[in-house]
Amino acid sequence: MTSLPVAPVLPEGQWALFLDIDGTLLEHAAHPDAVSVSDELRTLLGAIDERLDGAVAFITGRSVEVADRLFHPLKLRVAGLYGLEHRLTPDGPVVAADAPADIAALADAIEAELDDGLVHIERKGPILAIHTRATPHLLARATHLVEQALTQLPKGYRVIPGNAGVELMPLEAAKGAAVRRFMAIPPFTGRRPVFLGDDTADENAFEAINEAGGISIRVKPRGPSAAQYRLDDVTTATGWLQASFKTPPVLERKVS
Repeated sequence: MTSLPVAPVLPEGQWALFLDIDGTLLEHAAHPDAVSVSDELRTLLGAIDERLDGAVAFITGRSVEVADRLFHPLKLRVAGLYGLEHRLTPDGPVVAADAPADIAALADAIEAELDDGLVHIERKGPILAIHTRATPHLLARATHLVEQALTQLPKGYRVIPGNAGVELMPLEAAKGAAVRRFMAIPPFTGRRPVFLGDDTADENAFEAINEAGGISIRVKPRGPSAAQYRLDDVTTATGWLQASFKTPPVLERKVS
């Protein structure tokens, strides 16, 4: 059980808001494509973006393209694939990452090894993600396969275990670096950063936020965390965003 204190409602101020998506704004699903975004959540995020003069960005393991598709027609600033690709303005170009051939071959090999029809292997350019939410008993096996594969790849990769899966990614894929990139440009510059995340891959961003004197919050924390505060679930996180940024309450959650 975590000992983190509950996140207090933020006072009025010049804030920069950074948000993970899965497990933070959206409940996890057995398959990444099975998540849904309500119109109310889109409206909430759009209102916060307007209130903060555009100083809102997704910092996610999903690609920019997928984030856009999930939240359409809302478009925010995004760092996708843990910062390996990004769009610094809502209508600006996406600086994308390439998919190395060695990662593609590795994905094929692991897929064949774990071929039970329930493990989902997600190919995200230079990142390989194995989702075992539907088969938690295979998490240890999947983690072992990825760690074993790490020894066969060129230097520059790392393994990130998660709550319900494991990912292999380049060392430069770091949410903290994505936060720093945004904080160096308007409209983020000079504001105090806030980051909400829920998983191991978000710890790097928590550390960056803490170094910048910001507010770091982990949703549904499990065990030790660099985050300063906690929120117990996705619903609580949504309510906290409404209260902190003085937006109207979300009364319903219709699936779109």
